[in-house]
Amino acid sequence: MNAAIQEYNDSQIPSDKEICDRLAQIINQNLPNAENKIWHAHPVWFLDGNPIAGYSKLKNAVRLLFWSGQSFDEEKLLNEGSFKAAESRYTAIDQINKDDLERWLKKAQEIQWDYKNLIKRKGVLIRLK
Repeated sequence: MNAAIQEYNDSQIPSDKEICDRLAQIINQNLPNAENKIWHAHPVWFLDGNPIAGYSKLKNAVRLLFWSGQSFDEEKLLNEGSFKAAESRYTAIDQINKDDLERWLKKAQEIQWDYKNLIKRKGVLIRLK
C-alpha cells in the first residue's frame, strides 16, 4: 500500500482504521494499474490521471466515493454532489460487502466521466467510457 495512504489509515480510530484498511485492500486488488495517492487530504485512486475511487473520514462514518458512480445504476450507491459522484458510507467493517465493492470497481473502470479536465472545460463533464 502507498505509504501516505497507510499513514492516513493509521491516523484513524481503530474501528475506522479497519474500514479504511479493508477498503484500500479491495480497491488495490481490483484496480492494480491505478495510481493511488493522498489527494485533497484523502486516499484516491486514478486511472490515466482521472479520479476513480477514494475514501474519506467524515464525522460519523467513512465515505467511499466513486467519481462516476451515479452512472453505475446501483441502488446501494447514493448520489453525492452536483456532478456524477456517488457514495457509500460505513460505520463498521462488517458493512463492507466485498461483492458489491468489486462490482462497483469494475464499473468504475468501464464507466468514466472526465474529471481530469473539468476545470479546463469550465465545469462541463464529458463521458470518457
